[in-house]
Amino acid sequence: MGILSWIVMGLIVGLLAKFIMPGDDPGGLIITVLIGIAGAFVGGFIGSFLGLGTVTGFNVGSILLATGGAVLLLILYRVIKR
Repeated sequence: MGILSWIVMGLIVGLLAKFIMPGDDPGGLIITVLIGIAGAFVGGFIGSFLGLGTVTGFNVGSILLATGGAVLLLILYRVIKR
């Protein structure tokens, strides 16, 4: 995936993660994209470690893995913020 694809994927995944876990989180479009991109990396790493697959492009499996990683990052952010 190219850099533009990662940015678009990060935006989609970041918005999905914030939709799943609404609340007081860092806001703004850029932060949402960064959370989504980082979530894609985390989700891809955990998915490949568990044998579930990796984030390879715009498909359902990749979006689910990336969203799971972004939700995990939001949970960690909320735990650390307390």
